[in-house]
Parts: sequence; C-alpha cells; structure tokens
Amino acid sequence: MRTDIVTFWHGPLDALRRLCLRSQVAAGHKVTIYSFDPIAQLPEGVENAEAEPILPHSFAERLRPMTDGVWIDRTMLQFSDFFRMRLMAKQAGLWLDADVLLLRPVEIDPAKPYFAWEQPRQLGNSVLYLPSADPIVTAFEALMAQDELTPDWLSFRHRFTYMLHKLRGTRRISDVRLAIFGPAALTALARRSGELQYALPKKSFYAVHAEPKLFFEPRDFSPLVGDGEIIGFHISPKGRGNQPPVPGSLHAWAAARFGA
Repeated sequence: MRTDIVTFWHGPLDALRRLCLRSQVAAGHKVTIYSFDPIAQLPEGVENAEAEPILPHSFAERLRPMTDGVWIDRTMLQFSDFFRMRLMAKQAGLWLDADVLLLRPVEIDPAKPYFAWEQPRQLGNSVLYLPSADPIVTAFEALMAQDELTPDWLSFRHRFTYMLHKLRGTRRISDVRLAIFGPAALTALARRSGELQYALPKKSFYAVHAEPKLFFEPRDFSPLVGDGEIIGFHISPKGRGNQPPVPGSLHAWAAARFGA
C-alpha cells in the first residue's frame, strides 16, 4: 500500500529539505507538512496543515522553557518526537523527516510497523509508521498523560543518569539526553513489544546518514542509486541545507533529478 507522507516543521525550510519534499511527491505520495505558521516556498504538491490540533504549541513548555516563545533546536527535535506519535495515533500516514530523499515509493502494510535500523543496535525514527493501536503508540500516549514525562522504558543507564541530574537540580528528563524520546525510545519500546523483527536493514534509508560526505562531496555514487534495496536517504544536512550542490556529488544528481 502506498500511503500518505506526513511530517512537521517549525521555521523556514532550507533548499535541501525542499528538494527532499519534491522527491517524496515525485515518488507518487501525497505529502503534508504540519506547522504552527504558514511555510513559504513549499514545493508544488506539498500541503501545509495546522499543527495545533495534533499537538498544541504549549506542549513544548513541558519539554523545556522557551524565551519569549522562541524554540531552540533541541525543543523542535523533542517536540517532533511526540508529534509523530500523535500522527500515528490518528492514522495520518507514514512519517518521513523533511530531509529524507526518496528514490522510489514506500510500500507499507498498514497492519504492521515500518522502520529501519539507523545504527547496529538502534532504530531510526526519521522513517516511521505504526498502526494506531500499536504498543509503542499507546506507550507514548500514556507518557503524555504524565506531568513529568518520565518514560517507564528508560534503560538503567538513563535512569541512573537522570537520578544524578535530579540531585544537581535538573527536573526535566528532556534535559538529560537530547534524543531521549527519539530513536532510543523507539528501539526500547520495539524490543519490549517484540517488534524489532519488522526493522528494515540500515541501508534502506540510512546509507549516507552517518557519512554526509557521501551525499555532499563528489564521488562515485552509482552503487547507492543503483542498489534496489535502498529506498531513500536520510541526509541530516547539519548546517548545509542551503549549500549549492557540488558537481559530481549525489546532491547534484538529486537536484538535477528532482529540481534544484
């Protein structure tokens, strides 16, 4: 089944993410990006929807205080960890981060989870689908009903770290580790619910994630685009989102294929 693609963004979109969104549309998916404010320069075929009905802006205050309503990058990252789970609960579609470049359509079984290994022992949540009644979704729903947002799936190491932080005055679990609600949480919950069996191989989406030079620098990228098991690339530009494509790079190839 070719499902709708959904994501969340806060602030302006850079050129790299607009390129990735175009690739998702080109793969034949309906793409919706949720935001609190209208997003300018969205690619043709990408819809912009209100984020507030899915998860209120005020939820960010439970993660970390804001100054004059301004979010920092950590706030957006952690907020999006919860936002994607709310979308799963509402059966909105397949979550793709805005920096996932698709080479081909994504086909899912709506009754089964869909994700891939990002590291040898950790799942990625940049590509995620879960049935609405999945144990991972219900675990996040239960977490969000708490005041302190303290997961019951924390590893011993994270519980110990949090205890030390509390002794030093830290009260929010969100301050302990940046990705505490992200891939580490997904991996722990998938293990607890016996769903690791559904994980796709790392190269399905994360072939260039840990090595961005494979995307941004000139090299022979034909083995990547010619590999039928690679569905897309999670790029994670890390400040290079508006960098012009370098001739001979995978970035330049993608810009030529999907439009600069």
